[in-house]
Amino acid sequence: MFVLEYKLRGKPSQYQAIDEAIRTVQFVRNKCLRYWEDNKGVGQKDVYKYVTQLRSEYPFVQDLNSTACQ
Repeated sequence: MFVLEYKLRGKPSQYQAIDEAIRTVQFVRNKCLRYWEDNKGVGQKDVYKYVTQLRSEYPFVQDLNSTACQ
């Protein structure tokens, strides 16, 4: 696994935006992982379709661009 570490000096609103983005990505990742575990024979394209479905169900997921969803 590739890990980047860095130090930030920001405003509380910027820290809050970063935390929200991290929570959103973790939510999508966990939903996709659960979908993959529950359904046999699911491939990469099926997971991409599922992410598109998540974007229509949850408004906070809509803010992610296509690269972030992959």
